[in-house]
Amino acid sequence: MQIIPALDVLGDDAVRLEQGDYNRVLFRQPLEEFMDRLVATGPAMIHVVDLQGARDGALRPEVIERCRRAAKGTPLQVSGGLRSIDTAREVLSAGAARVIVGTALWSDEAALDSFVDALGDQLVAAIDVKDGRLAVRGWMASSVDVNHALQRCQRAGVSRLHVTAIERDGTMRGPDLSLYEQTCASGIPVVAAGGVRNDDDVAALAGVGCEAAVMGVGYLTRLGLSLER
Repeated sequence: MQIIPALDVLGDDAVRLEQGDYNRVLFRQPLEEFMDRLVATGPAMIHVVDLQGARDGALRPEVIERCRRAAKGTPLQVSGGLRSIDTAREVLSAGAARVIVGTALWSDEAALDSFVDALGDQLVAAIDVKDGRLAVRGWMASSVDVNHALQRCQRAGVSRLHVTAIERDGTMRGPDLSLYEQTCASGIPVVAAGGVRNDDDVAALAGVGCEAAVMGVGYLTRLGLSLER
């Protein structure tokens, strides 16, 4: 079971938001300074989200390049504003190990198949869930329901899911185990995110079948960093 620390970028800083709300910033630190802290813990991978790109629908290549340099060789999985195959390929060419795509996969019936055909196992499909439906466009709009999305991912041959319980994100309330049990039942490997606090939560996620867990606020606690409340 792999623990993947999260680095969310807003403007030029690393931040943590509560429940994906851009107006509820729990933590802020210069990007490179925070990346140095993450790299020092020796993670196998770092989860990078360009929140501004996700909200505005436009990748910021300079942010990905800054993260790549600061990561000092640690593999990155990157998301935020990846709305086309060409943009996803650009991020992979810039050094990302894999890319997480959400909004663009659900734009039409053919989109998911096209992304899988083009990117293979470097594609991770984002299943960001709020009130039983997928949240898209920086979590500010809703799309298909979870079961429909999982069925489409199975048919398309998606190799990995990144599943976020939005109501738990940044709350330190623990993961939504029922959601992860539901998504793991698809047979597709699942990376879980949202509310993961500690090793007990990681063990519980492993128990329902997840292959990895992304930690945001929980990792800040491990680093001894304080939050704004």
